[in-house]
Amino acid sequence: MKITIIGTGAYGIGIAMMLAKKNNNNIVMWTESNEKYQEFQKTHKINSIFPDLEFPTNITLTTDLEIALEDTNLIFLITKAEYVALVCDNIRPFYKNTPICIASKGIDSTTLNTLSTLVRTKLQTKNIAVISGPTFAIDLIHNEPTALAIAGLNKKTIQLVKDNLANATLKLRTSSDLIGIELCGSLKNIIAIAAGILKGLGYSESTEAFLINESLHDIKNIIHILGGKRKTILSFAGIGDLLLTCSSPKSRNYSFGYLIGQTKDQIKIQKYLKENTVEGYYTLNSVHQMLEKKGIDIPLITIINNIVCHGTDPEELVTFLINKP
Repeated sequence: MKITIIGTGAYGIGIAMMLAKKNNNNIVMWTESNEKYQEFQKTHKINSIFPDLEFPTNITLTTDLEIALEDTNLIFLITKAEYVALVCDNIRPFYKNTPICIASKGIDSTTLNTLSTLVRTKLQTKNIAVISGPTFAIDLIHNEPTALAIAGLNKKTIQLVKDNLANATLKLRTSSDLIGIELCGSLKNIIAIAAGILKGLGYSESTEAFLINESLHDIKNIIHILGGKRKTILSFAGIGDLLLTCSSPKSRNYSFGYLIGQTKDQIKIQKYLKENTVEGYYTLNSVHQMLEKKGIDIPLITIINNIVCHGTDPEELVTFLINKP
């Protein structure tokens, strides 16, 4: 079957490699970069991301959205969260109610909606699933045992994704809480920035664990207030992804936070943002606005927002944690 992946970032490549394990799958990855496309045509590699990775023959690249979507059976949306609205607008002329799996994480900054709500509204479809969990792209590529939570708007789409993505090294566990899975995936990136800040300030793993424990309560409350289930915090998308993202320099959110804690050099900080996808940075402002709009007071999110976006002294995070009731 034909499977289309919108996006050729690290995670898109990781998911493509998982899908390619089934020999009857033909994966077409869409990229807007003609440079990536030309490079792939010559070498069957994308050297700018994984220079040593040669792609299986059942993965191809195109810069043409119409070709990417023609007669496709399943679409994976794996772009930066900030581009999901634009991507939906661009694929709408070629879209035929094909099942879509969203692997992007975040809250749309314009509508302040979850990405599944955004996609559903833009494309007028209920054939939507979402995946989220403790998986770095490099670990997928190296076939490390990994796991994802999956939720969606209908069972048929969920099963289609599981049938094609799950394999001997990647486990998918179904959740009935779509909003909870999406919120976990979005909020953990924000907490990862905060964990990185603590590391950059020189604090111990004990202090980072302190932050993670406190954040669990806040994430659980946000999920409940916004209509999800508290227990979703215990899913792969919740505590699993939170622990991974908040404790590893492989996480760009964690590394970005580390830079903030370590230096006040805005040139270095802005350079990192320019050269790396830091979903938590984009999501932070959107989540902060969303909570304010709905009258939800989560002081931890506010203090992280103040530090990252408004230059508040990073040490205020520690002061907040110690004095939090």
